[in-house]
Amino acid sequence: MLILNRWTTAALGIASVAMAASSASGQRAWDAEGRAAVQRVRTSSPPPGPARNVILFVGDGMGVSTVTAARILDGQRRGEPGEENLLSFERLPHTALAKTYNTNQQVPDSAGTMTALVTGRKTRAGVLSVDERVARGDHRGAAAHPLPTLFEQAEARGLATGIVTTTRVTHATPAACYAHSPERNWENDSALPAAARADGFPDLARQLVEFDAGDGLEVVLGGGRTQFLPRSRNDPEYPDQTGLRTDGRDLIEAWRAGSPGSAVVWSRDQLEALDLAGTRRLLGLFEPSHMRWEAHREADPAGEPSLAEMTEKAIRLLQRGPKGFVLMVEGGRIDHGHHAGSAYLALHDAIAFSDAVERALALVNSDDTLVVVTADHSHVFTIGGYPTRGNPILGLVVGNDEHGERSAERMSDAGGLPYTTLGYGNGPGYTGASDQQPEGPKQFPHRPHRMEGIQSGRPDLSETDTQGARFLQESTIPLSAETHGGEDVAIYAGGPGSDLFRGVQEQTYVYHAIVEALGWVAHEDGAAPGD
Repeated sequence: MLILNRWTTAALGIASVAMAASSASGQRAWDAEGRAAVQRVRTSSPPPGPARNVILFVGDGMGVSTVTAARILDGQRRGEPGEENLLSFERLPHTALAKTYNTNQQVPDSAGTMTALVTGRKTRAGVLSVDERVARGDHRGAAAHPLPTLFEQAEARGLATGIVTTTRVTHATPAACYAHSPERNWENDSALPAAARADGFPDLARQLVEFDAGDGLEVVLGGGRTQFLPRSRNDPEYPDQTGLRTDGRDLIEAWRAGSPGSAVVWSRDQLEALDLAGTRRLLGLFEPSHMRWEAHREADPAGEPSLAEMTEKAIRLLQRGPKGFVLMVEGGRIDHGHHAGSAYLALHDAIAFSDAVERALALVNSDDTLVVVTADHSHVFTIGGYPTRGNPILGLVVGNDEHGERSAERMSDAGGLPYTTLGYGNGPGYTGASDQQPEGPKQFPHRPHRMEGIQSGRPDLSETDTQGARFLQESTIPLSAETHGGEDVAIYAGGPGSDLFRGVQEQTYVYHAIVEALGWVAHEDGAAPGD
Protein backbone atom coordinates (compact mmCIF):
# COMPACT_ATOMS: atom_id res chain seq x y z
CA MET A 1 0.00 0.00 0.00
CA LEU A 2 1.41 3.39 -0.98
CA ILE A 3 0.98 6.00 1.73
CA LEU A 4 0.63 9.56 0.44
CA ASN A 5 1.56 12.30 2.86
CA ARG A 6 3.77 15.33 3.16
CA TRP A 7 6.92 13.23 3.36
CA THR A 8 6.35 10.62 0.69
CA THR A 9 4.74 12.41 -2.23
CA ALA A 10 7.96 14.30 -2.96
CA ALA A 11 9.66 11.25 -4.45
CA LEU A 12 6.92 9.31 -6.19
CA GLY A 13 7.61 10.54 -9.71
CA ILE A 14 10.78 8.54 -10.18
CA ALA A 15 8.88 5.24 -10.15
CA SER A 16 7.06 6.21 -13.34
CA VAL A 17 10.21 6.66 -15.44
CA ALA A 18 10.33 4.16 -18.29
CA MET A 19 13.25 1.79 -18.75
CA ALA A 20 13.84 2.96 -22.30
CA ALA A 21 15.79 6.05 -21.31
CA SER A 22 17.60 6.05 -24.66
CA SER A 23 14.40 6.95 -26.49
CA ALA A 24 13.35 10.56 -26.89
CA SER A 25 10.30 10.17 -24.67
CA GLY A 26 12.32 8.29 -22.08
CA GLN A 27 14.99 10.97 -22.05
CA ARG A 28 12.38 13.68 -21.62
CA ALA A 29 10.96 11.76 -18.66
CA TRP A 30 14.38 11.53 -17.01
CA ASP A 31 14.97 15.24 -17.61
CA ALA A 32 11.58 16.20 -16.17
CA GLU A 33 12.11 14.03 -13.12
CA GLY A 34 15.57 15.46 -12.57
CA ARG A 35 14.33 19.04 -12.68
CA ALA A 36 11.38 18.19 -10.42
CA ALA A 37 13.68 16.48 -7.91
CA VAL A 38 15.86 19.58 -7.67
CA GLN A 39 12.81 21.74 -7.00
CA ARG A 40 11.52 19.36 -4.34
CA VAL A 41 14.83 19.53 -2.48
CA ARG A 42 14.98 23.30 -2.84
CA THR A 43 11.49 23.82 -1.41
CA SER A 44 11.42 21.08 1.23
CA SER A 45 11.64 22.26 4.81
CA PRO A 46 10.75 20.67 8.14
CA PRO A 47 7.72 21.83 10.13
CA PRO A 48 8.48 24.71 12.51
CA GLY A 49 8.73 24.22 16.26
CA PRO A 50 10.04 21.34 18.39
CA ALA A 51 9.04 17.74 17.89
CA ARG A 52 6.44 16.32 20.28
CA ASN A 53 7.22 12.70 19.40
CA VAL A 54 10.27 10.83 18.11
CA ILE A 55 10.44 7.42 16.45
CA LEU A 56 13.94 6.02 16.00
CA PHE A 57 14.00 3.13 13.53
CA VAL A 58 17.15 1.00 13.61
CA GLY A 59 17.71 -1.53 10.85
CA ASP A 60 20.31 -3.69 12.57
CA GLY A 61 23.10 -4.32 10.07
CA MET A 62 21.25 -2.41 7.33
CA GLY A 63 24.18 -0.93 5.41
CA VAL A 64 23.79 0.94 2.15
CA SER A 65 24.28 -2.20 0.04
CA THR A 66 21.48 -3.88 2.01
CA VAL A 67 19.16 -0.93 1.38
CA THR A 68 19.96 -1.03 -2.34
CA ALA A 69 19.44 -4.78 -2.68
CA ALA A 70 16.23 -4.70 -0.61
CA ARG A 71 14.93 -1.83 -2.74
CA ILE A 72 15.50 -3.87 -5.89
CA LEU A 73 14.01 -7.07 -4.44
CA ASP A 74 10.97 -5.16 -3.19
CA GLY A 75 10.32 -3.82 -6.68
CA GLN A 76 10.98 -7.15 -8.36
CA ARG A 77 8.48 -8.90 -6.08
CA ARG A 78 5.88 -6.59 -7.65
CA GLY A 79 7.00 -7.47 -11.16
CA GLU A 80 9.09 -4.32 -11.70
CA PRO A 81 12.75 -4.12 -12.77
CA GLY A 82 13.47 -2.99 -9.21
CA GLU A 83 16.27 -0.46 -9.57
CA GLU A 84 13.96 2.55 -9.76
CA ASN A 85 12.02 1.51 -6.66
CA LEU A 86 12.28 3.29 -3.31
CA LEU A 87 11.76 1.82 0.14
CA SER A 88 9.44 3.82 2.37
CA PHE A 89 12.17 5.55 4.37
CA GLU A 90 14.09 6.53 1.24
CA ARG A 91 11.29 9.02 0.56
CA LEU A 92 12.06 10.96 3.73
CA PRO A 93 13.44 14.38 2.77
CA HIS A 94 16.71 14.57 4.71
CA THR A 95 19.74 12.25 4.73
CA ALA A 96 23.20 12.01 6.27
CA LEU A 97 25.95 9.48 6.89
CA ALA A 98 27.10 8.20 10.28
CA LYS A 99 30.55 6.88 11.27
CA THR A 100 30.05 3.72 13.28
CA TYR A 101 33.35 2.77 14.93
CA ASN A 102 33.53 1.94 18.65
CA THR A 103 36.13 3.51 20.93
CA ASN A 104 38.13 0.27 20.82
CA GLN A 105 37.14 -1.25 17.45
CA GLN A 106 37.42 -0.11 13.85
CA VAL A 107 34.51 -2.38 12.88
CA PRO A 108 31.84 -2.11 15.59
CA ASP A 109 29.32 -4.25 17.40
CA SER A 110 25.67 -3.43 18.10
CA ALA A 111 26.05 -2.75 21.82
CA GLY A 112 28.55 0.05 21.37
CA THR A 113 26.81 1.55 18.33
CA MET A 114 23.36 1.56 19.90
CA THR A 115 24.84 3.17 23.00
CA ALA A 116 26.10 5.95 20.72
CA LEU A 117 22.64 6.38 19.18
CA VAL A 118 20.75 6.67 22.49
CA THR A 119 23.31 8.37 24.76
CA GLY A 120 25.36 10.60 22.46
CA ARG A 121 28.59 8.96 23.63
CA LYS A 122 30.76 6.39 21.90
CA THR A 123 31.96 3.49 24.01
CA ARG A 124 33.56 0.07 23.80
CA ALA A 125 32.19 -2.86 21.86
CA GLY A 126 30.09 -5.24 23.93
CA VAL A 127 28.99 -2.84 26.65
CA LEU A 128 25.61 -1.16 27.07
CA SER A 129 25.10 2.51 27.97
CA VAL A 130 28.22 2.79 30.11
CA ASP A 131 31.15 4.97 29.17
CA GLU A 132 34.46 3.98 27.61
CA ARG A 133 36.23 3.79 30.97
CA VAL A 134 34.35 0.57 31.78
CA ALA A 135 36.20 -2.60 30.80
CA ARG A 136 34.02 -5.30 29.34
CA GLY A 137 32.77 -7.52 32.15
CA ASP A 138 33.56 -5.03 34.94
CA HIS A 139 30.22 -4.80 36.76
CA ARG A 140 31.54 -2.47 39.45
CA GLY A 141 32.85 -0.07 36.83
CA ALA A 142 29.50 -0.20 35.04
CA ALA A 143 27.67 0.74 38.21
CA ALA A 144 30.00 3.73 38.62
CA HIS A 145 29.91 5.02 35.05
CA PRO A 146 26.42 4.73 33.51
CA LEU A 147 25.39 6.92 30.59
CA PRO A 148 21.85 8.39 30.77
CA THR A 149 19.80 7.22 27.80
CA LEU A 150 17.29 9.05 25.67
CA PHE A 151 14.58 6.85 27.18
CA GLU A 152 15.47 7.64 30.77
CA GLN A 153 15.53 11.33 29.92
CA ALA A 154 12.20 11.13 28.10
CA GLU A 155 10.59 9.37 31.06
CA ALA A 156 11.99 11.99 33.44
CA ARG A 157 10.22 14.65 31.37
CA GLY A 158 6.90 12.80 31.39
CA LEU A 159 6.99 11.36 27.87
CA ALA A 160 5.76 7.84 27.15
CA THR A 161 8.39 5.39 25.91
CA GLY A 162 8.39 2.15 23.98
CA ILE A 163 10.65 -0.48 22.42
CA VAL A 164 9.77 -2.80 19.52
CA THR A 165 12.15 -5.39 18.09
CA THR A 166 12.25 -8.67 16.20
CA THR A 167 15.09 -9.92 18.43
CA ARG A 168 14.94 -10.81 22.09
CA VAL A 169 13.96 -7.67 23.98
CA THR A 170 17.10 -8.23 26.06
CA HIS A 171 19.35 -8.27 22.98
CA ALA A 172 21.99 -5.56 22.53
CA THR A 173 20.07 -2.97 20.51
CA PRO A 174 16.89 -2.79 22.63
CA ALA A 175 18.81 -3.29 25.89
CA ALA A 176 20.95 -0.19 25.31
CA CYS A 177 17.76 1.88 25.60
CA TYR A 178 17.00 0.86 29.21
CA ALA A 179 20.00 -0.99 30.70
CA HIS A 180 23.53 -0.23 31.88
CA SER A 181 25.80 -3.24 31.69
CA PRO A 182 29.45 -4.09 31.01
CA GLU A 183 28.39 -7.17 29.05
CA ARG A 184 25.70 -7.41 26.39
CA ASN A 185 25.31 -11.16 26.97
CA TRP A 186 24.12 -10.88 30.59
CA GLU A 187 20.51 -11.24 29.45
CA ASN A 188 19.39 -13.33 32.44
CA ASP A 189 20.89 -14.08 35.82
CA SER A 190 22.29 -17.46 34.78
CA ALA A 191 24.66 -15.63 32.42
CA LEU A 192 26.15 -13.49 35.20
CA PRO A 193 29.60 -14.38 36.53
CA ALA A 194 29.76 -15.36 40.19
CA ALA A 195 31.19 -12.02 41.35
CA ALA A 196 28.46 -10.00 39.66
CA ARG A 197 25.78 -12.34 41.01
CA ALA A 198 27.21 -12.09 44.52
CA ASP A 199 27.12 -8.30 44.33
CA GLY A 200 23.49 -8.36 43.19
CA PHE A 201 24.26 -6.83 39.78
CA PRO A 202 21.01 -6.93 37.76
CA ASP A 203 20.83 -8.85 34.51
CA LEU A 204 19.23 -7.22 31.45
CA ALA A 205 15.77 -8.80 31.82
CA ARG A 206 15.66 -7.64 35.40
CA GLN A 207 16.79 -4.13 34.42
CA LEU A 208 13.94 -3.98 31.88
CA VAL A 209 11.27 -4.94 34.40
CA GLU A 210 12.80 -2.76 37.12
CA PHE A 211 13.36 0.26 34.85
CA ASP A 212 12.32 3.05 37.19
CA ALA A 213 12.81 6.26 35.23
CA GLY A 214 9.55 8.22 35.30
CA ASP A 215 6.71 5.74 35.36
CA GLY A 216 8.65 3.11 33.40
CA LEU A 217 8.48 1.85 29.85
CA GLU A 218 4.94 1.79 28.47
CA VAL A 219 5.48 -0.68 25.60
CA VAL A 220 7.96 -3.54 25.08
CA LEU A 221 7.32 -5.91 22.16
CA GLY A 222 9.60 -8.61 20.76
CA GLY A 223 10.99 -12.05 21.60
CA GLY A 224 12.88 -13.59 24.51
CA ARG A 225 10.35 -15.11 26.92
CA THR A 226 12.84 -17.55 28.43
CA GLN A 227 15.02 -14.70 29.74
CA PHE A 228 12.15 -13.75 32.08
CA LEU A 229 11.02 -17.20 33.30
CA PRO A 230 12.56 -19.43 36.00
CA ARG A 231 13.87 -22.85 35.11
CA SER A 232 11.14 -24.38 37.21
CA ARG A 233 8.44 -23.04 34.91
CA ASN A 234 7.69 -24.06 31.36
CA ASP A 235 7.17 -21.51 28.64
CA PRO A 236 3.36 -21.29 28.38
CA GLU A 237 3.34 -21.35 24.58
CA TYR A 238 6.07 -23.97 24.20
CA PRO A 239 5.66 -26.49 27.08
CA ASP A 240 8.95 -28.23 26.32
CA GLN A 241 10.88 -24.96 26.65
CA THR A 242 11.62 -23.95 30.23
CA GLY A 243 12.89 -20.60 31.38
CA LEU A 244 16.56 -19.77 31.86
CA ARG A 245 16.52 -17.94 35.19
CA THR A 246 18.17 -19.52 38.23
CA ASP A 247 16.96 -16.96 40.79
CA GLY A 248 13.45 -18.44 40.80
CA ARG A 249 11.88 -15.14 39.75
CA ASP A 250 9.08 -14.88 37.21
CA LEU A 251 9.74 -11.45 35.74
CA ILE A 252 6.69 -11.63 33.48
CA GLU A 253 4.47 -11.78 36.53
CA ALA A 254 6.59 -9.03 38.09
CA TRP A 255 5.78 -6.82 35.08
CA ARG A 256 2.09 -7.67 35.31
CA ALA A 257 2.04 -6.84 39.03
CA GLY A 258 4.12 -3.70 38.63
CA SER A 259 1.19 -1.31 38.24
CA PRO A 260 -2.50 -1.36 37.33
CA GLY A 261 -3.23 -1.73 33.63
CA SER A 262 -0.11 -3.81 32.89
CA ALA A 263 -0.87 -6.36 30.17
CA VAL A 264 1.11 -9.31 28.80
CA VAL A 265 0.52 -10.94 25.39
CA TRP A 266 2.08 -14.00 23.75
CA SER A 267 0.64 -14.19 20.24
CA ARG A 268 -0.57 -12.17 17.30
CA ASP A 269 -4.19 -12.95 18.14
CA GLN A 270 -3.76 -11.66 21.69
CA LEU A 271 -2.06 -8.51 20.43
CA GLU A 272 -4.86 -7.81 17.98
CA ALA A 273 -7.53 -8.45 20.60
CA LEU A 274 -5.92 -6.22 23.23
CA ASP A 275 -8.17 -3.52 24.67
CA LEU A 276 -5.96 -0.44 24.55
CA ALA A 277 -8.47 1.57 26.58
CA GLY A 278 -7.76 -0.58 29.61
CA THR A 279 -4.04 -0.97 29.01
CA ARG A 280 -1.46 1.38 30.48
CA ARG A 281 1.62 -0.80 29.96
CA LEU A 282 2.16 -3.61 27.47
CA LEU A 283 4.72 -6.43 27.41
CA GLY A 284 4.60 -8.72 24.38
CA LEU A 285 7.01 -11.67 24.24
CA PHE A 286 6.16 -13.68 21.13
CA GLU A 287 8.96 -16.26 21.03
CA PRO A 288 11.22 -18.08 23.53
CA SER A 289 14.22 -16.48 21.82
CA HIS A 290 14.37 -14.20 18.77
CA MET A 291 11.28 -13.78 16.66
CA ARG A 292 11.23 -15.62 13.36
CA TRP A 293 12.73 -14.28 10.19
CA GLU A 294 10.08 -12.57 8.11
CA ALA A 295 10.46 -15.25 5.44
CA HIS A 296 9.51 -17.89 8.04
CA ARG A 297 7.01 -15.95 10.12
CA GLU A 298 3.85 -17.42 8.64
CA ALA A 299 5.02 -20.91 9.63
CA ASP A 300 4.77 -20.06 13.34
CA PRO A 301 1.96 -22.26 14.74
CA ALA A 302 1.34 -19.90 17.67
CA GLY A 303 0.97 -16.86 15.44
CA GLU A 304 3.52 -14.06 15.42
CA PRO A 305 2.83 -10.41 14.57
CA SER A 306 4.79 -8.63 11.87
CA LEU A 307 7.11 -5.75 12.72
CA ALA A 308 4.59 -3.38 11.14
CA GLU A 309 1.77 -4.75 13.32
CA MET A 310 3.84 -4.40 16.48
CA THR A 311 4.83 -0.87 15.47
CA GLU A 312 1.22 0.15 14.92
CA LYS A 313 0.09 -1.22 18.29
CA ALA A 314 2.95 0.55 20.04
CA ILE A 315 2.19 3.88 18.39
CA ARG A 316 -1.53 3.70 19.14
CA LEU A 317 -0.82 3.05 22.82
CA LEU A 318 1.92 5.67 23.12
CA GLN A 319 -0.11 8.35 21.33
CA ARG A 320 -2.34 8.55 24.39
CA GLY A 321 0.51 10.06 26.41
CA PRO A 322 -0.29 13.73 27.16
CA LYS A 323 3.31 14.93 26.67
CA GLY A 324 4.34 12.92 23.61
CA PHE A 325 6.44 9.80 23.23
CA VAL A 326 9.80 8.31 22.23
CA LEU A 327 9.74 4.94 20.45
CA MET A 328 12.58 2.73 19.16
CA VAL A 329 11.76 0.14 16.49
CA GLU A 330 14.44 -2.38 15.51
CA GLY A 331 14.51 -4.65 12.49
CA GLY A 332 16.94 -6.90 14.30
CA ARG A 333 16.96 -9.98 12.12
CA ILE A 334 18.35 -8.17 9.09
CA ASP A 335 21.64 -8.52 10.95
CA HIS A 336 21.07 -12.18 11.75
CA GLY A 337 20.31 -13.02 8.13
CA HIS A 338 23.61 -11.51 7.05
CA HIS A 339 25.53 -13.32 9.82
CA ALA A 340 24.02 -16.55 8.48
CA GLY A 341 25.31 -15.69 4.99
CA SER A 342 21.76 -15.52 3.61
CA ALA A 343 20.86 -12.47 1.57
CA TYR A 344 17.39 -13.96 1.13
CA LEU A 345 16.66 -13.82 4.86
CA ALA A 346 18.31 -10.44 5.41
CA LEU A 347 16.57 -8.71 2.51
CA HIS A 348 13.10 -10.01 3.33
CA ASP A 349 13.53 -8.67 6.86
CA ALA A 350 14.74 -5.35 5.44
CA ILE A 351 11.56 -5.10 3.36
CA ALA A 352 9.47 -5.89 6.46
CA PHE A 353 11.38 -3.11 8.24
CA SER A 354 10.46 -0.72 5.42
CA ASP A 355 6.82 -1.81 5.79
CA ALA A 356 6.98 -0.90 9.49
CA VAL A 357 8.30 2.58 8.66
CA GLU A 358 5.52 3.03 6.11
CA ARG A 359 2.92 1.98 8.68
CA ALA A 360 4.31 4.48 11.18
CA LEU A 361 4.29 7.34 8.66
CA ALA A 362 0.60 6.69 8.04
CA LEU A 363 -0.20 6.87 11.76
CA VAL A 364 1.67 9.96 12.94
CA ASN A 365 1.40 13.66 12.20
CA SER A 366 4.39 14.80 10.19
CA ASP A 367 4.11 18.25 11.77
CA ASP A 368 4.89 17.06 15.30
CA THR A 369 6.72 13.73 14.94
CA LEU A 370 10.38 13.34 14.03
CA VAL A 371 11.08 10.02 12.31
CA VAL A 372 14.71 8.95 12.07
CA VAL A 373 15.72 5.78 10.21
CA THR A 374 19.27 4.47 10.40
CA ALA A 375 21.44 1.42 11.03
CA ASP A 376 23.80 0.62 13.84
CA HIS A 377 26.43 -0.80 11.47
CA SER A 378 26.86 -2.42 8.08
CA HIS A 379 27.90 -5.89 6.85
CA VAL A 380 30.47 -7.19 4.37
CA PHE A 381 27.72 -7.54 1.77
CA THR A 382 28.35 -6.68 -1.88
CA ILE A 383 26.48 -6.10 -5.13
CA GLY A 384 28.43 -6.50 -8.37
CA GLY A 385 29.19 -8.35 -11.56
CA TYR A 386 27.68 -6.09 -14.29
CA PRO A 387 24.18 -7.63 -14.35
CA THR A 388 21.75 -6.26 -16.92
CA ARG A 389 18.95 -3.96 -15.82
CA GLY A 390 16.19 -5.86 -14.04
CA ASN A 391 18.27 -9.01 -13.54
CA PRO A 392 16.95 -10.89 -10.47
CA ILE A 393 18.89 -9.44 -7.55
CA LEU A 394 19.17 -12.89 -5.92
CA GLY A 395 19.97 -14.57 -9.22
CA LEU A 396 22.99 -15.45 -11.35
CA VAL A 397 24.50 -12.59 -13.31
CA VAL A 398 23.27 -12.12 -16.86
CA GLY A 399 25.00 -9.18 -18.52
CA ASN A 400 24.67 -7.24 -21.74
CA ASP A 401 26.13 -8.08 -25.15
CA GLU A 402 28.45 -5.93 -27.24
CA HIS A 403 25.46 -3.82 -28.34
CA GLY A 404 24.39 -3.10 -24.77
CA GLU A 405 21.40 -5.43 -24.97
CA ARG A 406 20.59 -8.28 -22.60
CA SER A 407 22.82 -11.24 -23.30
CA ALA A 408 21.43 -14.68 -24.02
CA GLU A 409 24.04 -16.25 -21.74
CA ARG A 410 25.05 -15.93 -18.12
CA MET A 411 28.31 -14.25 -17.28
CA SER A 412 31.08 -16.50 -15.97
CA ASP A 413 34.13 -16.16 -13.75
CA ALA A 414 37.75 -16.69 -14.80
CA GLY A 415 37.20 -20.44 -14.56
CA GLY A 416 34.07 -20.41 -16.71
CA LEU A 417 31.52 -20.77 -13.89
CA PRO A 418 28.42 -18.60 -13.35
CA TYR A 419 28.19 -16.39 -10.27
CA THR A 420 25.63 -14.35 -8.34
CA THR A 421 25.17 -10.59 -8.10
CA LEU A 422 25.26 -10.71 -4.29
CA GLY A 423 28.12 -11.96 -2.18
CA TYR A 424 29.92 -11.59 1.15
CA GLY A 425 33.49 -10.68 2.06
CA ASN A 426 33.51 -13.47 4.65
CA GLY A 427 31.18 -15.99 6.22
CA PRO A 428 29.75 -19.50 5.99
CA GLY A 429 29.23 -19.36 2.22
CA TYR A 430 32.92 -19.97 1.51
CA THR A 431 33.33 -22.66 -1.13
CA GLY A 432 37.09 -22.80 -1.56
CA ALA A 433 39.57 -21.12 -3.86
CA SER A 434 42.44 -22.17 -6.09
CA ASP A 435 46.01 -22.15 -4.80
CA GLN A 436 47.13 -21.27 -8.33
CA GLN A 437 48.19 -17.70 -8.97
CA PRO A 438 47.85 -17.17 -12.73
CA GLU A 439 49.06 -13.91 -14.16
CA GLY A 440 46.05 -11.76 -14.95
CA PRO A 441 45.70 -8.88 -17.36
CA LYS A 442 47.87 -5.81 -16.76
CA GLN A 443 44.75 -3.73 -16.20
CA PHE A 444 41.45 -5.00 -14.90
CA PRO A 445 39.18 -5.13 -17.95
CA HIS A 446 35.60 -3.98 -18.07
CA ARG A 447 34.52 -7.56 -18.72
CA PRO A 448 35.72 -10.66 -16.83
CA HIS A 449 38.92 -12.14 -18.22
CA ARG A 450 38.98 -15.88 -18.85
CA MET A 451 42.12 -17.38 -17.33
CA GLU A 452 42.77 -20.68 -19.06
CA GLY A 453 43.27 -23.65 -16.79
CA ILE A 454 42.26 -21.97 -13.54
CA GLN A 455 40.29 -24.08 -11.07
CA SER A 456 38.59 -21.76 -8.65
CA GLY A 457 37.21 -24.36 -6.27
CA ARG A 458 33.79 -22.79 -6.71
CA PRO A 459 30.72 -24.94 -7.33
CA ASP A 460 28.90 -24.88 -10.63
CA LEU A 461 25.73 -22.94 -9.83
CA SER A 462 24.12 -23.49 -13.24
CA GLU A 463 21.41 -25.73 -11.79
CA THR A 464 21.27 -24.18 -8.30
CA ASP A 465 18.31 -22.16 -7.08
CA THR A 466 20.23 -19.11 -5.92
CA GLN A 467 16.95 -17.26 -5.27
CA GLY A 468 15.70 -19.76 -2.70
CA ALA A 469 15.67 -19.44 1.07
CA ARG A 470 18.30 -22.15 1.61
CA PHE A 471 21.02 -20.72 -0.64
CA LEU A 472 24.03 -19.06 1.00
CA GLN A 473 25.82 -16.46 -1.07
CA GLU A 474 29.49 -17.19 -1.62
CA SER A 475 32.08 -15.54 0.62
CA THR A 476 35.75 -14.79 0.13
CA ILE A 477 37.00 -15.77 3.60
CA PRO A 478 35.71 -18.84 5.48
CA LEU A 479 34.12 -17.95 8.81
CA SER A 480 31.39 -19.71 10.76
CA ALA A 481 29.43 -16.45 10.78
CA GLU A 482 29.72 -13.41 8.52
CA THR A 483 30.96 -10.24 10.20
CA HIS A 484 29.90 -6.63 10.43
CA GLY A 485 31.29 -4.05 8.01
CA GLY A 486 33.01 -0.85 9.04
CA GLU A 487 31.77 1.66 6.48
CA ASP A 488 29.42 4.54 7.21
CA VAL A 489 25.67 3.94 7.35
CA ALA A 490 22.88 6.17 6.10
CA ILE A 491 20.45 8.25 8.15
CA TYR A 492 17.03 9.20 6.76
CA ALA A 493 14.80 11.72 8.55
CA GLY A 494 11.51 13.59 8.26
CA GLY A 495 9.50 15.86 10.52
CA PRO A 496 10.48 18.62 12.97
CA GLY A 497 14.24 18.87 13.25
CA SER A 498 14.91 16.55 10.32
CA ASP A 499 16.93 19.27 8.56
CA LEU A 500 19.63 18.69 11.19
CA PHE A 501 20.49 15.43 9.45
CA ARG A 502 23.00 16.31 6.76
CA GLY A 503 26.65 15.70 6.00
CA VAL A 504 28.95 13.05 7.46
CA GLN A 505 28.56 12.82 11.23
CA GLU A 506 29.69 10.77 14.18
CA GLN A 507 27.02 8.24 15.15
CA THR A 508 26.60 10.10 18.43
CA TYR A 509 25.18 13.00 16.43
CA VAL A 510 21.85 11.17 16.07
CA TYR A 511 21.18 11.48 19.80
CA HIS A 512 22.16 15.14 19.91
CA ALA A 513 20.02 15.99 16.88
CA ILE A 514 17.02 14.24 18.48
CA VAL A 515 17.53 16.16 21.72
CA GLU A 516 17.74 19.40 19.74
CA ALA A 517 14.59 18.55 17.78
CA LEU A 518 12.71 17.87 21.02
CA GLY A 519 13.70 21.29 22.34
CA TRP A 520 15.78 19.89 25.18
CA VAL A 521 19.09 21.34 26.35
CA ALA A 522 21.69 18.64 26.94
CA HIS A 523 24.17 19.17 29.75
CA GLU A 524 27.85 18.56 28.98
CA ASP A 525 28.23 16.42 32.10
CA GLY A 526 25.80 13.87 30.70
CA ALA A 527 23.02 14.61 33.18
CA ALA A 528 19.42 14.41 32.03
CA PRO A 529 18.56 17.36 29.78
CA GLY A 530 16.48 20.09 31.32
CA ASP A 531 14.56 23.09 30.11
